[in-house]
Amino acid sequence: MWKLYTLLTITMLLWGANLPMLKYMLTFMHPVTMTALRVLTAGITVFIILGALKILRLPTKKEWTYIIGGAALNVVLHHYFLNMGLFRTTGTNASLILGTGPVLTAICTALILRNYPTRIQWIGAAVGFIGIGSVVLAGGDSFTGLKLGDAFIFFAILAQVLSFLVIAKAARTLDPRVLTAYMLTVGSLLLFVISFIQEPGELVKFTTVPPSFWVVFAASAIFATAVGHMLYNYSVGQIGPAKAAIFMNLNTLFSLVGSALFLGEIITGRHLIGFVLIIIGVVLGSGAAEDLWKKRKSKPEPS
Repeated sequence: MWKLYTLLTITMLLWGANLPMLKYMLTFMHPVTMTALRVLTAGITVFIILGALKILRLPTKKEWTYIIGGAALNVVLHHYFLNMGLFRTTGTNASLILGTGPVLTAICTALILRNYPTRIQWIGAAVGFIGIGSVVLAGGDSFTGLKLGDAFIFFAILAQVLSFLVIAKAARTLDPRVLTAYMLTVGSLLLFVISFIQEPGELVKFTTVPPSFWVVFAASAIFATAVGHMLYNYSVGQIGPAKAAIFMNLNTLFSLVGSALFLGEIITGRHLIGFVLIIIGVVLGSGAAEDLWKKRKSKPEPS
């Protein structure tokens, strides 16, 4: 189990570092075209890794439905809204909104599996959303600017959370690492179609970007997207989406630190309050607090 926890911690470090990298790349490119090529690069990387491990195989017809569903949610919608949001908001705000992932995962898992949340879990969800509000609604920016970007970031994490449920179901028959390779590749092709419609002629800009762009691009595509998604999806298949999602708190922490270090963004008291509220919401909303309370009650009292 500790091996999985270590893998999840490494994944959150990669994802946390990825957010400021994406923000940097968006200063040179429009979001959808850059994302399409980055995700395609990640998909090819995963295929190469799995080919070396000799665990690749062709999916069945039923497994293709999971691949397409996962690609639509985890790759197309998640990455589309994430990059469209980063184009309009700060890395700091985005990292805090992404921190609601564990609460959303716990709630969506419970609702879809007909295992309804307890009153404490609902309180946790409410506290988590108050944490978002302390950052977003108190910002005083125009709705069409910063707050629209924040809304896009929320749609991104919601799509990703729903994809975890698909991945957990697909993992019963298909290795999540193999699922990741197909999802990334299929999703990137769909993103290219969107980019040709939304951002025609944007591919030409790849010939004008500086060398530093390609260094960041390679780190983002290979480590954060390819390795990160492969490790996380593998962990979801092993311990389930709700438990794996608890580690997304670290994503928020690493993203906040990365935005401050690499983008020069200032972490204010409002951001820290939001982060604390999100953590409290996660502990309550994921059921961790109730589990700890039950274990303490079940322990025999010392005589």
